[in-house]
Amino acid sequence: MATGYRLTAATGIHKGDRDYQQDQVALIQHTRHSGCLLAVVADGMGGRSGGRKASDQVMLSARQLFERYDPHGDDPRAMLQQITYEAHRIIKLTAISAEEEPHSTLAAFLVNPAGDSHWAHTGDSRIYHFRTGVLVHRTADHSYVQALVDRGELTEAQAAVHPQSNVLLGCLGMENDPPVSHHTVTKLVPGDVLMACTDGVWHYFKNEEMGRILADSTPREASELLIGKARTRARGVGDNLSLVIVKLQPLE
Repeated sequence: MATGYRLTAATGIHKGDRDYQQDQVALIQHTRHSGCLLAVVADGMGGRSGGRKASDQVMLSARQLFERYDPHGDDPRAMLQQITYEAHRIIKLTAISAEEEPHSTLAAFLVNPAGDSHWAHTGDSRIYHFRTGVLVHRTADHSYVQALVDRGELTEAQAAVHPQSNVLLGCLGMENDPPVSHHTVTKLVPGDVLMACTDGVWHYFKNEEMGRILADSTPREASELLIGKARTRARGVGDNLSLVIVKLQPLE
């Protein structure tokens, strides 16, 4: 593991005001390589059981392929791509056999022992990178409103309250191969925080507030604060919520 910091982490999940939970979240430590971990969130869609089957499959694919990953020789981007397409393929097969329409988002980030981080996402679950509370980078949703923002037809603030803000242009289980966006952080440093979360969380926060909470709290405290505030702000119509937070703290 890279010197100069220690990793602290937490996950959080809540069914919100839905009747059932279709989100899934995992923080997986590699069994053979210290300081190597994979964080994954998946927002399942497609009926009571279809969405949960889809998000479960994301987690299964992630665990199986990460177990075989070697941070000292394998291509991290290729591993994340393989997770995405394997989960997509099996979710589509599930739809055929069960006559359901399961779909899922995916947002996954890998932290290697050398201190680099690699991301992959499809859909509107997000990954954020904050440094001492300031946003460095976040993923761009594969959604209708994000396309309007990219074209300059909507602001970020307008997109957040747009009536079609939940319309996706791509995710796992759709007819075509999903769009997959990648990002690399070449060197993480003490004070960095990485967070992956579903839209049930990020929808209720501006970047500045989220950054402050993550900077001022432990991952466990931040998880509870973010979920609690999102639940309050949803006013009884909140979606499932899930998140995973990894924080790099300086060595004492």
